[in-house]
Amino acid sequence: MTNLSDKATTLLQLHKPGDPVILPTVWDAWSANLAVSAGFTALTVGSHPISDSIGKPDNEGLTFDEVLTRIRQITAAVDVPISVDIESGYGEDPKRLIEGLIDAGAVGLNIEDTVHSEGGRLREAQEHADFVAALRAASDATDVHVVVNARTDLFVKQIGDEADRVDRAIERLNLAAQAGADVLYPVGFHSDADQKRLADELAKPINAIGHPAKNDKASLAALGVARVSFGPLLQATLAERATELLNRWN
Repeated sequence: MTNLSDKATTLLQLHKPGDPVILPTVWDAWSANLAVSAGFTALTVGSHPISDSIGKPDNEGLTFDEVLTRIRQITAAVDVPISVDIESGYGEDPKRLIEGLIDAGAVGLNIEDTVHSEGGRLREAQEHADFVAALRAASDATDVHVVVNARTDLFVKQIGDEADRVDRAIERLNLAAQAGADVLYPVGFHSDADQKRLADELAKPINAIGHPAKNDKASLAALGVARVSFGPLLQATLAERATELLNRWN
């Protein structure tokens, strides 16, 4: 598979509520090859794992150009659709974000609503939707339908009253859907009832975070999830196992 437009179409079609695509979160050519060799047909690249892999902090401790360097290494190593966590956009213009990703061989992105360059504030709901709309317009100006995964950090940052947090997340992410997001990501670990409600009431397929050793595909599928990624948890789990092995030699 070499045509980026075809890869983007394939990635989008893999999102099936009740039969989620599992996108292992990778950070370099080695981890990407590991996942593809295990049989996975698409991948996502996480900002936290990339940052850790080169000794820099998450939350836009890397520049967009540094991210693109790593993406090029990954897309040169594996021939599958790649989605990239671009955090809140690194302060870049949406057109440059889209063109940079396509040039590096990626066909999808996560965009979150935490603005790291502005003290970690949360974008207002319409502000986030407007950024999504600008990304969608930039993608539409190319021949690659970049798969836009709009994320909210309401849950992980525990913003506002817990009693109406699900309501606010649904409202926020449905605005992003209207703006052109293909996938919606209420990141965080939720109760089954909340996860099911999010899947039922959000207007687009939803992404859930999964722990590679503690969760399973069938359980998330039963809740209507369409996509599962691991965030930093695959790298962290591998690190735990590596530490066990290394400690045998101390």
